[in-house]
Amino acid sequence: MTRARRLFGRALALALAGSPALAEPPGQSPGQAPGQAPALPPSVAPQGVTQGPPPAAAPAEASLSLRAVLTSEAKPLRGGLTWRIYEDRPEGGKPVMLARSEEAQPTFRLPPGSYLANVTYGFVSTSKRVTLNSGAGSDQLTVNAGALRLSGAVGEAKIPGGQLAFAVFVPIGNNPEGRLVRDGVKAGEVVRLPEGTYHVVSTWGDSNAIQRADLKVENGRLTDATLNHRAATVTLKLVAAPGTEAFAGTAFSVLTPGGDTIREAIGAFPQVTLAEGEYQLIARHDGKVYTQDFKVESGVDRDIEAIAKDP
Repeated sequence: MTRARRLFGRALALALAGSPALAEPPGQSPGQAPGQAPALPPSVAPQGVTQGPPPAAAPAEASLSLRAVLTSEAKPLRGGLTWRIYEDRPEGGKPVMLARSEEAQPTFRLPPGSYLANVTYGFVSTSKRVTLNSGAGSDQLTVNAGALRLSGAVGEAKIPGGQLAFAVFVPIGNNPEGRLVRDGVKAGEVVRLPEGTYHVVSTWGDSNAIQRADLKVENGRLTDATLNHRAATVTLKLVAAPGTEAFAGTAFSVLTPGGDTIREAIGAFPQVTLAEGEYQLIARHDGKVYTQDFKVESGVDRDIEAIAKDP
């Protein structure tokens, strides 16, 4: 009897283990923990949730290569350029800069679309709307510009560049110095400008040796101009007798015949560059004042001596 009961118990246990209905609660997936919500297929959204379309893929970038020329037949410019790419806003408003480069022929990576390309060359700037499709695109901007290169001379002699400074103006009406374009231009420096006529002022030294000229800048051309000064450099001295050693610590003033002060300097023998003409030298030393009239001739550098003698 006992043996028969044991056999019956084993058979019952095997039957229970092999029945799916008894092994898992109804509605529960195999391996699902008790009380856990049943899993849904990936394409089925939970109840009460609206499933939107899958996110759109980001637009592929395209490349835009740019170059600038002075004329349609000219070779591309190789330097001195600044490129900027802006959003194209047909409705107006301040454009937003998207990219910038100082390469001569840059390549920008941008999404396909419409853009505003701008290039600056010295004081010249030009813009162009460009449309970029998928893949690679290129475009060319024409810069209407020329350039000035300035120097100075007195007679046949070149003036050292370090002694000169130039200012470039745009005339307005009857005023030749209507608008300052650039100040402090050095001799030999290339100044890039829009095509047009400019008024140039050359200053030799730091006194009144000034020369002026109206110069024309042509598109695609470099204009070399030499401004000829009529001036000279004089060395100021206070001496006891002509040709003797100069007194140190002397204060000098150079005046026009009308009494206007042109230049002041302190020292034993300061140098002053003056336009040709007549002047008066005043020298002050040890509480005494000495005067000397003198004349400046263009291109003739010389010493101007005031004699320290009692009247």
